[in-house]
Amino acid sequence: METKNFISGIEESVRKACLIDKENFEKFDVKKGLRNKDKTGVLAGLTNIGDVVGYKKEGDRVLPVPGRLVYRGIEIEDLVNGFRSDERHGFDETVFLLLTGKLPSKEELFKFTAYMTQLRRLPDSFIKNMILTMKGKDVLNMLARSILGLYTLDPRPDEISLKNMIEQSLNLIAKFPTIIAYSYQAMSHAYQGKTLSIRHPSTVMCTAENFLYLVKGGDSRYTKLEVDLLDLALVLHAEHGGGNNSTFTIRVTSSSETDIYSSLTAAIGSLKGPLHGGANLKVLEMMDDMTSNVSNWKDEKEVEAYIIKILNKKANDFTGKIYGIGHAVYTVSDPRAILLRERARDLAIEKNKIDEFELYELVEKLAPEIFYNFKGSSPDAKVCINVDFYSGFVYSCLGIPKELFTPLFAMARVAGWCAHRIEELTSPAKRIIRPAYKGVYPKQEYVPLLNR
Repeated sequence: METKNFISGIEESVRKACLIDKENFEKFDVKKGLRNKDKTGVLAGLTNIGDVVGYKKEGDRVLPVPGRLVYRGIEIEDLVNGFRSDERHGFDETVFLLLTGKLPSKEELFKFTAYMTQLRRLPDSFIKNMILTMKGKDVLNMLARSILGLYTLDPRPDEISLKNMIEQSLNLIAKFPTIIAYSYQAMSHAYQGKTLSIRHPSTVMCTAENFLYLVKGGDSRYTKLEVDLLDLALVLHAEHGGGNNSTFTIRVTSSSETDIYSSLTAAIGSLKGPLHGGANLKVLEMMDDMTSNVSNWKDEKEVEAYIIKILNKKANDFTGKIYGIGHAVYTVSDPRAILLRERARDLAIEKNKIDEFELYELVEKLAPEIFYNFKGSSPDAKVCINVDFYSGFVYSCLGIPKELFTPLFAMARVAGWCAHRIEELTSPAKRIIRPAYKGVYPKQEYVPLLNR
């Protein structure tokens, strides 16, 4: 029997075997998606690393509040404004903060940055065999494969002593940008006919500039403002509490005491899902569609009518989703989106895209109220734009290919992932994460093969 016909023959049986009556979820009070009935998250753990605040609870009521993002007790606005006021880049400082719980002194930051830049290079044989020879069409998939490959180069890959976990974490955080840039170069060369450019990582550039250099070439190909914006985006994406899908994934896998390479690969797999890491590309596609179908970008009535068409599944991808609007935690505002929007205007001016940027601002202004009215003013309809709404626009202005949008997310978030892994494995309350699933399949008797 042909494989295709065999699969068709069992497809319906598999589908039926997976069906669970929705009433059972209510009957057994299942927290589907680890969400409570009031849409808040189920408390699954405690963390010192980051906190995400978008609502407060008063009795049985969930009240929307302006969003807050906190890294090791420091408000994200204070962290960003701190390094910006010194006219510095902040990603290295953020990595140090997330791992150690404190801000580095000037000397500590200098030594930390120097240490990290020395870790950026990959062995030539690894580049050739793992990245260039083993071709791939997806950069995140190539990243995951390469991270697993680094296991073979580690003399103590399975050791979970604190010292070894710190060494592994810093090595991987430093190498992520190089692997991502080289993977893109290999993919674009093999499948898009572009020139293959494998440049040595810089030992003097900040993380953001080094990445732009590896992807685009010399400093004549990018501006200081572009470096500033990419650095800001990395800081804003570096951590988002323990409950987001990819971070929870690394905590679940780490709780089994598996190696860091396996845990990070699992987190990358989670991030690759379109419901997690790919939203900014969806926003960009939606806005491209809007610019093509709205004749006057400044006409509020015309823009509003098109947003309503999207909600009614009559425009864009016909899913009824306004991408970049709404968040699992944030209700009134996403602080990351506010900080990114402030600098995105400057970038739009530099790139002569201010009209397009102002269309984004207009959608940000109109969409939450339109969505609220469309949902019948239900409490669930209180939404705001999230960081994905502007990040895709920023990356496109930077000339970063769309194939790198989600890998950039991973390049930043690996800092938070590593911090959460270390916390999970050093916790005095350490225990393998193992929630319960109740079996509800109807009882059936075993029937001998000859009688079936």
